[in-house]
Amino acid sequence: MARIVVADDDVDIRELVEFKLSSMGHEIVAVADGATAVAACQQDRPDLAVLDVMMPGMSGLDAVRAIRADPSLADLPVILLTARAQEGDVESGFDSGADDYVTKPFSPRELATRVQALLARSR
Repeated sequence: MARIVVADDDVDIRELVEFKLSSMGHEIVAVADGATAVAACQQDRPDLAVLDVMMPGMSGLDAVRAIRADPSLADLPVILLTARAQEGDVESGFDSGADDYVTKPFSPRELATRVQALLARSR
């Protein structure tokens, strides 16, 4: 299946996403912040990244921008997973370069469906 980087500073959410996606057969690299997510993507390019927006240090928005600025990662599919649900927040997420935007609280089944759809489009 796919290799997916999951970044969220909330351990419970990170573990929930990791459990759901790994139960589908994906290999998960779980990290707690944006800078580590970017580094993980640069070290061994994944098939997809799922990033929280509000993380300490480098936010998910900044991480998406860093990913898009790296020529070897510029086309990497990215899903933002965040509690920020205002229209302006969603707009900022897409403006940063995200391919999809999922708001918390979220359905693990819906996230899995979006992951599968994005992986299918990128292949």
